[in-house]
Amino acid sequence: MDSTSTDGREHDQDRELPHVVELVASPEPSDSVSEDQITPLLIQSDKPKINIFTVSYPRRKSNKDQIARLVETETSPVWQFVVWVWGGSRYSGLLCMVASAVIYCVMEVLLDVCSAQSLPLFEVAFTRCVIISILSFMWLRRSGEPIFGPANVRNLLVSRALTGCVSLLAFIYCIQRLPMSQVMILSFTTPLMASVAARFILNENLKIADVAGIAFSFFGVLFLLGSPTSIQGVSVEAKTKGVHVFAVLIGLVSALAGGGSYCYLRAAAKASDQPVGTIFSFGLLSTAAVAVCMIISQDFVLPSFYSFVLMIFLSILAFFAELFLARGLQLEKTSKVANIQYLEVALYQLWGMGSLRYTLSFGKVVGCFLVFVSACCTMYFGPEKEME
Repeated sequence: MDSTSTDGREHDQDRELPHVVELVASPEPSDSVSEDQITPLLIQSDKPKINIFTVSYPRRKSNKDQIARLVETETSPVWQFVVWVWGGSRYSGLLCMVASAVIYCVMEVLLDVCSAQSLPLFEVAFTRCVIISILSFMWLRRSGEPIFGPANVRNLLVSRALTGCVSLLAFIYCIQRLPMSQVMILSFTTPLMASVAARFILNENLKIADVAGIAFSFFGVLFLLGSPTSIQGVSVEAKTKGVHVFAVLIGLVSALAGGGSYCYLRAAAKASDQPVGTIFSFGLLSTAAVAVCMIISQDFVLPSFYSFVLMIFLSILAFFAELFLARGLQLEKTSKVANIQYLEVALYQLWGMGSLRYTLSFGKVVGCFLVFVSACCTMYFGPEKEME
């Protein structure tokens, strides 16, 4: 009995042993199976799920993209042309100066066509400097550039701001004391001063062709605006007191300071690789200086709505004119871009003769011919071979 029961127990243990072994060994294949089944689920969970909340969002985004593409397609030729003028050609420096001259000419045409309220010069200059400062500040913030420029360029920016501010204030004084034709002739001596100053400040080579081009353009301006020795419009009392001579000297100081401002602008724009910083520094200092002069003179008139809108629009145009001017000086030699600046007065005179505002005369035709021939020769010979 005992042996029989013992054998039965051993037999039962032998039958249960495989089951125990199976229970112990079974977790390994079950783990592998579970890992194989879980892994695809984890991979699928990484993929974005689509539901009713996400289906509508791509549709709205696709509509916006289509509108953006449509607008981009419509404006792309103009934008591509602006980008090409800005830096897509070896003639970009000269083309930027042409764009600046054209914008200044458009400003003068608008002043003639749009009859607005007569405002004091300091008030107009203050508004223009404020708008230029605001737009240049927004440009620098949007592009991520330092507002006051890199540390190694700040001395150049200060010099550019000081010389530009002196030139502006002296120019305003001349407008108040001299006939407009004489003021324009004195202001267009600025390219001459800039070319000479660049020889000493920037060590630029002043070639005979550059000197000849500027001389031809300046003589063209003399034919267009009249003789600089004309004192028409100045009272006898002013002549006897020497006010006219003093105003002419102030005009020459304005031209000399403007020439130095061009040189410092070119140096700062090349060093910082950002021409807008030079505009901001000039606008900031000039705003403060013109505001002080406006307060001292107590010359302020509340503009009408039409005059205010026109003044703001002209200030915006002035910013873009200064922007292209700074870009042109950044890319090209001072004497070359200075010669292109004479296109402003030639284009304005052509518009005046075409609109019958000015009488057609032999002197005006000769003046426009000299300016355009000089500018075309500058464009034909092209920029300097070594462009930094």
